[in-house]
Parts: sequence; structure tokens; C-alpha cells
Amino acid sequence: MKHGLFILALFCINFSQGQSKFHLHPVEISAERIGGSAFYKTVAGYKWKERDSLAVKEILSGNIPSFLKKFIRINVSILDSVTGKQIHAYYFVSPDYLSIGTDDDWARIPLTPMAAQLIADSFHCFLPTRKIVDDIYKQAGVKLEPVPMYAFRDSSVTMWQHHLIIEGQRKLRKGLIAGIKKDVVLSGLVSRHPKTGHEAIYGWHKLDGKPIQPLYAGHINWWVDYSHGIRLVYKTIWVGGKKMDYTEVLSNPILKRLLCDEEFCDFYRYN
Repeated sequence: MKHGLFILALFCINFSQGQSKFHLHPVEISAERIGGSAFYKTVAGYKWKERDSLAVKEILSGNIPSFLKKFIRINVSILDSVTGKQIHAYYFVSPDYLSIGTDDDWARIPLTPMAAQLIADSFHCFLPTRKIVDDIYKQAGVKLEPVPMYAFRDSSVTMWQHHLIIEGQRKLRKGLIAGIKKDVVLSGLVSRHPKTGHEAIYGWHKLDGKPIQPLYAGHINWWVDYSHGIRLVYKTIWVGGKKMDYTEVLSNPILKRLLCDEEFCDFYRYN
């Protein structure tokens, strides 16, 4: 696969019911993979469109660290308001935020919701809701204190610096990580916003479990800064042992509470 060629990555998914993880295996991986540090050197002076474009091309060509392909199971349950019985479900999420590079040289990359949706679609995934972000934080094995930065928030240089700060905190600990980014999320606030072309963000939990960022849809959808992160959620949800597409769950008046805690849970994807 040549560096200049844009190819959607097709993924094979290997897992079995009851496992705590499943793996995404790219069919093709670029022979010219660049590391995270080289990526950020390249995009240091880029505007958001250029940075998005290169990031999407690299990620869809398979240029992501191998640990990011090992999705982790999240268990949830609700009380059925009709029968009074517990409904148990689970789904799988990426262990960290979307990143570029090799196992030895990788970096997290904030993206617009448009770029994130393109990648999510290609990987048979969707973006999380506020509830999913909260459930991930509760079940994460590595919780880190948020580190706000205040200058040049939307620059690639600040994004790279923030990644390095997080890695200094993480100290090579492995597993599901949370508390390091605000998530770009699905929310009914987006589809009901008085203006089109907005995005929703939420999260960046402190160690006391309280998020710095409440659910917010005030940003235009091209705004990206160092604090944003893209978490992928596999689109199949196991509800009582039955496989359901996440849109089926979100459109069900009872089951939607497994994935969403808003009044309106009918915003399924970004355009």
C-alpha cells in the first residue's frame, strides 16, 4: 500500500461470547508506517483539515498501535420497568483513545467528529454517549488526573505535548484507561441544537469521578483541541445474550437506558 493512496481499512473481528476482549485485525497495513512523533512533526503547522486528512489516511491504512486493537468488555445492567427484572448487557470499547503509530512510537490524536465518524464506520464502531463514557470510567483499571493546558489549545504541538504528559503519568501501566481526555460523544443536544454543524463533548473525569466537562454542544464541529479524544465502541451490543445493533438498542424505549441517560437518545452518528 503506497503512502499517498487512500484506502478504507477492512477489519476482521475475532471474539467469542463470554470473552473479556476481542481483537480487530487489519487486512492490510501500510508498508510505510510513520510513528506518532513523526506524524506530529509533519502536522506541526497544519490546520485542522490537513491534520484530519492525514490522520484518517494513516489510521485507515492500519497505522495504529497493536494494543489499540484489543477492545475491552464493559458490563452494564438496568431494571426493566415493565417486568421488574434486571437486564444485563455488555459491549466492547477501545482501551485508549484513537492513536497513530507503531508499538514503539505512537501518539493519541484528537479529531473532528466528521473524521472520527468515518473511522468508526470503517471499523464497524460508533462513538460513545455520555453514559458510555461514565461506564468506561467506572470500569477503567487506569484512572489518571486530568492535566489542563491553556495556551494554543488547538495546535498540533500542544496535542503532542499533552500526549507526552499523559504518558508520563501512565508510567507504562496497561489496560482500560480513562480520565485523560474529553470524549467526542453522541448526544440529542446535537440534533436539537438551534444551529447545524455542532459537536458534543463530555468527560475528562477527575479522580473523584466528577467530570470537568459537562455535556456540551456549543462547539462548531470543526473545533478540535488537545483535550479531545476519540473512543471507539463496537457496534454490536449483547443484551441478555442476544446480539443487537447499537441503533436497535438506542431506539428501544426500555433498552436505550443501557447506553444512554439523556431524554433523547436518537442521535446515532455524525454526518
